[in-house]
Amino acid sequence: MAKTFRIVLAQLNLCVGDISGNLTKIIDAANKARDQMKADVIVFPELCITGYPPEDLLLRKAFIEEANQAFYEFKAKVKNIHCLISHPHATSQGLFNSASLIYNDTVLGRYAKQNLPNYGVFDECRYFITGNTPCVIPVNGSPVGIIVCEDFWNSTPVDQAANLGARILLVPNSSPFEIDKHEQRHMVLAKRAKSSKLPIIYVNNIGQQDDILFDGGSMVVDQEGKICQFAGFYNEILMPVDIEITNTETRVISSTISIPTEEQRIYEGLVLGVKDYLAKNNFTGALVGVSGGIDSALTLAIAVDALGKDNVDAVLMPSRYTADISNEDALELINNLGVKHETISIEPAFKSFLESLAPSFAGKPADVTEENIQSRCRGVILMALSNKSGKIVLTTGNRSEMAAGYATLYGDMCGGLAVLKDIPKTMVYQLANYRNQISPVIPHRTIERPPTAELAPNQLDEDTLPPYPIFDKIIDLYINQEKSVEDIIAEGFDTDIVKKIVRFIYRNEYKRRQAAIGIRINHKAFGKDRRYPITSKFKA
Repeated sequence: MAKTFRIVLAQLNLCVGDISGNLTKIIDAANKARDQMKADVIVFPELCITGYPPEDLLLRKAFIEEANQAFYEFKAKVKNIHCLISHPHATSQGLFNSASLIYNDTVLGRYAKQNLPNYGVFDECRYFITGNTPCVIPVNGSPVGIIVCEDFWNSTPVDQAANLGARILLVPNSSPFEIDKHEQRHMVLAKRAKSSKLPIIYVNNIGQQDDILFDGGSMVVDQEGKICQFAGFYNEILMPVDIEITNTETRVISSTISIPTEEQRIYEGLVLGVKDYLAKNNFTGALVGVSGGIDSALTLAIAVDALGKDNVDAVLMPSRYTADISNEDALELINNLGVKHETISIEPAFKSFLESLAPSFAGKPADVTEENIQSRCRGVILMALSNKSGKIVLTTGNRSEMAAGYATLYGDMCGGLAVLKDIPKTMVYQLANYRNQISPVIPHRTIERPPTAELAPNQLDEDTLPPYPIFDKIIDLYINQEKSVEDIIAEGFDTDIVKKIVRFIYRNEYKRRQAAIGIRINHKAFGKDRRYPITSKFKA
């Protein structure tokens, strides 16, 4: 005779340190799953009580005590539904990253994460000690296995649960977005499901946490590795899944699955990243310096899609080198998006600086110094408007520029969030075209025009940088794939260009260390993923 029960996947947007807010959200979700969805089980994301990653908050006694109190409060308040809650669990041995299955104020079982990630943006070994015991618990008479996030990337915890007779596996996660992360997750989940003959319930969170973007993508795979249910990306959802268990098989009720394109996933991730970062850090709106170029155009479109046109202000800051078509394209973009704007010329400030510095510059030719002064004039204007309005400045530099140092410290790098910091220049164009497929807001000429900083007469990016398709490919090989200079040259790239780009990357580490945080989409973003020294003689 088949046993049927319903599991709800709680894909939620949680905030680090907002323990009371997170608690309210998960209590409401549990009650809704029980009362409206008639669920037997609800599964929450990893460290749902504290938010993820709490980082050094985990070293504070008061933080752990508040998290413990929230855990006990949840346990006491939620009745008549099995709840898998992930939380830090302090013991005499140390702190565990744990998941507890609760029913009617009772902890039926507790699992401590066995594989602690300690790479890229993760440093769980700094805070937690590893568990070493599998966990399989009867739910409505059927044995259910529990593991946590990184554990499913390793076969041992899955095999342990299967060997103890589990019929289904519950996996709470806090897994950050990367360009091909959904495909990676599915590939590994399918491999584990097939080898263990277990359906796997994968529950992830969503939202922006500092520079880390969580995309959700919660799913259920059957024992053949097929995705049977999919919660989508970037949306809070309680997704019910019905399970039938007989003596010989565990069956998951399937539905039609649709996976968005790469461009859609990235664009929607950037939109959520901006929206979440501002909301969680209590900013009332955003300011964007608009130049008529592709980067500021895409940044403004993302900001409007994230915050609404009434919460975004555009600022034009022309100089003596700004072409008429730049102003025209900027105004067309602003009109298409319907945002408020003002124009503040940097010419008076630029002239004043040149006059003040004239004695010091006497006899010296004009060079990048004068270009940087213009950029810094703009930075001062934007930050002054930010101070007066309480709105955050969104910087517009992209990953290619950050790699090359093609940005001015205390100039166009001024701001609180670098929306495109992890977006290569070639992808900026892809995303602009994607956004125009939704509605044509970015002027065609902005997309077609060769990129220029307009800080000197007739200036183009390619005057000092290799063509972006070549540049971006070399950056990908060197940073994301960690290829050596020799390996990249062996793939057919010009020796001088490769060495020049690598010199750019190392020479500008000091700039990136002072840059605003951005929204991470790459396996190796500039930031926590890539902790290179500023002072270093290594250049290979």
